Amino acid sequence: MSAPSAAADFREQIPDRWRTADPSGSRVPTSLTYGEVINPARSGEVVGRYARCGAGDVDRAVSAAREAFPHWRDLGADRRAELMTGAAGVADGLVERIATLLTLEIGKTLGESRGDAGAAGRLLREFASYAGAAERVVDLGGAPGAGGAAEVLVRRVPLGPVAVISPWNTPVHLAFTAIAPALVAGNTVVVKPPEVAPLGLTALLTALADVLPDGVLTVVPGDGTTAGSALTSHPDIRGVFFTGGIAGGREVMRSSAATVKKVSMELGGNDPAVVLESAVVDESMVRELVAGSLGCAGQICFNVKRIYVHRNHFDEFVTAYTDLAGQIVVGDGFDPTADFGPLATEDGYRRAYRLIDQSRAAGAHVRSMGRIADSARWDEGYYVLPTVVTGLDPDDELVVTEQFCPVIPILPFDSDDEAVAAANGTDFGLASSVWSQDLDHARSVARRIESGSTFVNVHRLGASVPSAPFGGIKQSGLGRTHGEYSLSACTEEHAIIRFADAAADLPGIARWDHLRRTTPHSIEGTDE
Repeated sequence: MSAPSAAADFREQIPDRWRTADPSGSRVPTSLTYGEVINPARSGEVVGRYARCGAGDVDRAVSAAREAFPHWRDLGADRRAELMTGAAGVADGLVERIATLLTLEIGKTLGESRGDAGAAGRLLREFASYAGAAERVVDLGGAPGAGGAAEVLVRRVPLGPVAVISPWNTPVHLAFTAIAPALVAGNTVVVKPPEVAPLGLTALLTALADVLPDGVLTVVPGDGTTAGSALTSHPDIRGVFFTGGIAGGREVMRSSAATVKKVSMELGGNDPAVVLESAVVDESMVRELVAGSLGCAGQICFNVKRIYVHRNHFDEFVTAYTDLAGQIVVGDGFDPTADFGPLATEDGYRRAYRLIDQSRAAGAHVRSMGRIADSARWDEGYYVLPTVVTGLDPDDELVVTEQFCPVIPILPFDSDDEAVAAANGTDFGLASSVWSQDLDHARSVARRIESGSTFVNVHRLGASVPSAPFGGIKQSGLGRTHGEYSLSACTEEHAIIRFADAAADLPGIARWDHLRRTTPHSIEGTDE
């Protein structure tokens, strides 16, 4: 089946109304203008339209969330979990249609889009299972540090209405990493989808809004500078969960500061992989690094972005990596033979080729490889072949920034100290990896790398397991997600403290002993 006919078959699954990202399905009345969503595989094709919500539209959505919050909070976590499980079933039934929209919007392969779309139901169920943790009460009374209190009850309470701003590369998965824990914890949620890829996420959210109480989950498509800013600055939004670039994160912090919101952000990554002298360069290891660096055309926040290889293995590794990467097929996302599709945006496409040209001009060795599938309309789409760059200076732009494309620098090092200094030598700190058959050696190097996560002998989607905290340090973000770390991000601790006899158990009252009651008894009333 050729890609164009496959795309046509998949498109038949999509209701026409889903081609317009509009919040009316989540019961928010609005008056809107619209922007266009472009197919990155065929840049002349308009896939659909997205609503450009303004401040008034955002205010209506937040008002609905604020009104719904007391009831949703007071339902209790078990009942919220039941409703979330029901919503998960709805999400599961829409995976194929949402995945088709995602491939049309973003260009990634249909398999990658299915994984993204399927995350909604999985995460809703996963966090429904945390209902007990969401309402767990811990009594610290009598413990060290309780100060003589008979009872110190610490419980989690929801923030209130919260905002979720999702990125375009995996819009469903990364939205629901915040939506699902926020809902089970008792928050109501307003979501701004990415303007690059709003259709699939908006369609899914409007469908889920129909099976949840009014106002619990609403969506405001629009531009970041308008809808996003109105949402993050709104005084009734008490928490913001943002995934995106560093520049966007700074704007979110600035916008949220006036009303002192709780902010959690996963920002850009320039993840290093360090292949140690004690590593064995074999096909399995190199395949993992090809998958970890080139998945989704390099457009994953914690993909491998730069590879450091001990000089004793450097030539062997580069040869093996280029051999495997040279077998990659680049084509339309609906083409089942394609390993990855086009880049999602024209800006990303132009930057990729600028980095390639810049590397060549600097005298680096640039090798583009792989095969162009028959499905790829190369002159019409934002396609970039896998490209390996060697011979770069360590401070070259391709090395020290987040390229977000399938252009990978590989650099040699001579000692562990040199490798650690290079890995830590940027403003990023999302994830990293260390590669070696000597696990003690790998762990000793891993402990020295500055990042939120360091993987050993793996570095790709799925490696950040649900029970482990995930997030960045330095300019790669604030806060952590996954499991109970996510619950902490979308709740506050509330302490209820009682002393059996405050005068006896809590020092400091003696200096107030001079305060004595002068009236012998209460006066219930007087006659004039």
